[in-house]
Amino acid sequence: MFRNNYDNDSVTFSPQGRIFQVEYAQEAVKQGSVVVGIVSKTHAVLAAIKRNAEELSSYQKKIIPIDSHYGVALAGLASDARVLSNFMKQQSLASRLTYDRPIHLAEITARIADRAQTNTQHYGKRPYGVGLLIAGVDSKGPHLFEFQPSGVTQEMLACGIGARSQMARTYLERHLEEFDGSSREELIKHALRALKESLSQDKELTVDNSCVSIAGIDEDFKLFDGQDMAEWLDATFDNKDGGNEGGQEGEAMETDEL
Repeated sequence: MFRNNYDNDSVTFSPQGRIFQVEYAQEAVKQGSVVVGIVSKTHAVLAAIKRNAEELSSYQKKIIPIDSHYGVALAGLASDARVLSNFMKQQSLASRLTYDRPIHLAEITARIADRAQTNTQHYGKRPYGVGLLIAGVDSKGPHLFEFQPSGVTQEMLACGIGARSQMARTYLERHLEEFDGSSREELIKHALRALKESLSQDKELTVDNSCVSIAGIDEDFKLFDGQDMAEWLDATFDNKDGGNEGGQEGEAMETDEL
């Protein structure tokens, strides 16, 4: 039996009980550049490596603010991430209009999980080819959730997804006990170091190819990009020339896989 007898749609199981369309979507996530998330008792941090398709193009967005208290980082197909992020924005706005409160992160994560899993139940649809890290602070404190194309979600203390993310996860596992009591600045430095671990030796984190976002108790979700990154990169790596090497992170295997 050949695999392509069972991978024409997302509602047919193979004899081994696998859904190949879901596995293909997970491969799209593995091709995207790495994103990292960490939470402490007071803050939630997302950090990402940005790619450009070619030297003449701009770097694509990897972190999307959703509401004032949370945002998402993506690895995979940016077009699918845009669909899901727009849905999340609608749900967040509806919560504020209907209940006059910010939506809980566990609730919005469950809603996009239901939306994604529905695509594996209907003929003619396909799974979303994107993985998300959803981070922020609600009335229950800081949270980090991982969303997978299959619709599986789980709350994490720290997480990394995307290409070469295993090295980043290894760093996070090694320093896991430090995160809970870390300050805002320490948490950002840990996230940047985890990103650096995932890069090949001839690459550097620069103000062009990296970005960070942070949310905290009594602190709204905010994205730091471009020259806003220079101070943190210098403090983390003591790299005074970090902003001069942008434009070299053009490793994307496909234009829309980020």
